[in-house]
Amino acid sequence: MDNGGFFPEESDSLYRDKAWFLMDGMVLLGTDAAGMSEKELKYGKGWLLAQLKRSRLPMTNANVWDKQTKKTLLPPYLIIKKGTVTTGVFAVTSDKVDLGPARDSLTIEDPAVAANRVIPEMKKKGATVIVLLSQLGKVESEDLVTAVDGIDVVITGRNVPVLQKGRMIKNTIACYGGEQGQNIGRTVVTLDAAKKMQTGENDVFVMGPEVGEKPEVLQLVKSFNDAFNDKMRKLEKERAAQAGTQTGGEGQNAKQSVDHFVGSEVCQRCHMPEYAQWLKTDHSKAWQTLVDQKKDATPECVTCHVVGYKQAGGFQTGDDAPKLGNVQCESCHGMGTQHEAMPTQPQKVTEATCRTCHNATSSPVFDFAVYEPHILHHPPATLPPLPPKPSVPGMKSGH
Repeated sequence: MDNGGFFPEESDSLYRDKAWFLMDGMVLLGTDAAGMSEKELKYGKGWLLAQLKRSRLPMTNANVWDKQTKKTLLPPYLIIKKGTVTTGVFAVTSDKVDLGPARDSLTIEDPAVAANRVIPEMKKKGATVIVLLSQLGKVESEDLVTAVDGIDVVITGRNVPVLQKGRMIKNTIACYGGEQGQNIGRTVVTLDAAKKMQTGENDVFVMGPEVGEKPEVLQLVKSFNDAFNDKMRKLEKERAAQAGTQTGGEGQNAKQSVDHFVGSEVCQRCHMPEYAQWLKTDHSKAWQTLVDQKKDATPECVTCHVVGYKQAGGFQTGDDAPKLGNVQCESCHGMGTQHEAMPTQPQKVTEATCRTCHNATSSPVFDFAVYEPHILHHPPATLPPLPPKPSVPGMKSGH
């Protein structure tokens, strides 16, 4: 199950491809139920309904109503039979969010009111276990299951933390799996003779490189990544050409600011030993990594694999890769033209410097103490071993 909020953050129509790809992927994984938040409505309710019809992803929501039909936009709950057990699954989203392009045609009901309405209906249809897919955040999810009786399991969403062990809240076992699909929660409930929950427990697992690959999913991911990257590369060239026309054919960097990035070829003139050591690190191969995985035109990836992405004098398009590709000197030490303004003592690269790219989203397993020795210009004689890199295209890692 997935509690929703999985559409991309970007509202640009270019990213609609990611939305339908994720829906197809969830169907391929065998998803029995998915919740809905305002994110799934960012391209309009008509587009969402059309994609649900196409993909046949079973999506539910109990508190988003269509003003015209006077009904919930999606089925308010799903009844799922597995073996001898019948489970009722419903989803709610926050009534404090903006529905974007769907705001004029939809309205959001109080989550507690919706829960109190649908739980008895599911039980009348034979459900003995009730699961809530929540997009209310940690506190409001906990408040809801405390106030509303009859919810056995809640899968919490919307900026929730990752807790390796779930919590019992009153009579409900709660799962806290974080964001970005980097973790998966497993909830186990024990049932009595009437198939009702007696006890429950939850564990959350990191989807690291040791997790095996499902060939058909891997192929879907690779095909999508390749096609999306090609699409973004074509768009990048079109925008660069348009910018060149608008500036009299002089290009985006025609009016380069006084302060700008210079590239490692300039830095090495005075820092050859440091440059030679950098060449031995993965930072010096960061751009090629994207090229190999066909992610070199995917903005959210390119940002941290080049120097000064979209900044003055920084990396603008793939044409800048020879000079500004890779994680170079200026990525850690600052813009080259400001070098004279720097202190005479070398600036120490801190964990905060690394965390601008190696954050919880892009590098969930990053450990500064483990990785720092591998990028030091004067590394220790013995380096700590690095965790294995992921083999799934596009998967995040701590590299």
